[in-house]
Amino acid sequence: QVQLVQSGGGSVQAGGSLRLSCAASKYSRSGYSMAWFRQVPGKEREGVAAIDSDGSISYANSVMGRFTISRDNAKNTSYLQMNSLKPEDTAMYYCAADPRRPAPWLRMFIGGYAYWGQGTQVTVSS
Repeated sequence: QVQLVQSGGGSVQAGGSLRLSCAASKYSRSGYSMAWFRQVPGKEREGVAAIDSDGSISYANSVMGRFTISRDNAKNTSYLQMNSLKPEDTAMYYCAADPRRPAPWLRMFIGGYAYWGQGTQVTVSS
């Protein structure tokens, strides 16, 4: 069983920056496809950014140009750098991973990933 351990997050004022990290507990020689999702109470979990094991990257339109996803294959770790944060970015953020590469239409959906982090709260005040 693979565990994903998240770190980072917290509270920041609008316009500020935060960085989230997600480390997989088990090494994968081929690398994991990894993604970040967020969820607010009463709404579905939505994809924010994804990076496949081959390096292909996807972003939600709402974060394009402000968030950057990256990975360190040697550490089995994914990062989400969040800049120019807005109050509407406030949510619980979850990382996700899968040893397989999800189909393109699943890359930003929860069905594309088998393993999930514990979640970390991001709060942006105006």
